[in-house]
Amino acid sequence: MSKPAVTPEVTWAQRSSTSDPARNYIYLTIAAPDVPKNSVEIDLQPNSLTFTGHSETKKVTYHVGLEFYGQIDVENSKTNHTPRDVEFVLRKKEMKEEYWPRLLKESKKMHFLKTDFDKWVDEDEQDVAPDDDLGGMGGMEGMGGMGGMGGMGGMGGADGGFGGLDFSKLGGGAGAMPDMGDMQEDDDEAGEGDDDMPGLEEEGEAEVEGKGKGKDKEDKAPDAKPTGAKIEEVP
Repeated sequence: MSKPAVTPEVTWAQRSSTSDPARNYIYLTIAAPDVPKNSVEIDLQPNSLTFTGHSETKKVTYHVGLEFYGQIDVENSKTNHTPRDVEFVLRKKEMKEEYWPRLLKESKKMHFLKTDFDKWVDEDEQDVAPDDDLGGMGGMEGMGGMGGMGGMGGMGGADGGFGGLDFSKLGGGAGAMPDMGDMQEDDDEAGEGDDDMPGLEEEGEAEVEGKGKGKDKEDKAPDAKPTGAKIEEVP
């Protein structure tokens, strides 16, 4: 008797745009570890996604069906298969500024569905958030025309199937950092200019010495002679 299928954890995030289709998408991850590419069946339709994958090492079959809140542009959606999970960038068919209020058509809470906070950006912060370029992962495998195709896998290679994704954009980028050697040279030049200026300690000693000399002059000054006129005695 075969074991019942296990519902995998599903995480999601989204972006929206009224002018750029590549920035109007759902980012979806299905956690299915140790499921080889040839043991995966994916059926992506405009309104739904069905995933089935079997792990021989874990002796488990993962299965989940999702009915979306809105429609997906299947032709321009992409996927990537890793040893841990299967990732999707699902292009929203309708271009709107507003986010989908939820992923699924039903408002019922699903225990396996969670928000991917690592990728989530609030709707009103999209313009100021780092450009993660998730909607333009050229290295991911396209899903156009697959309709229930079994054994579909992601793109391999050293880049993990993400093609030209610039990971520096995820952290906002630090910009061009100045060379540390140049900074040291600037410090040396500043130090040379400081040599021409008298130290504060030397100035203080000179001032104290000057005051001391003035005091000595006052101490050595001759006693003042009386200014009154001498009265001669009359014989």
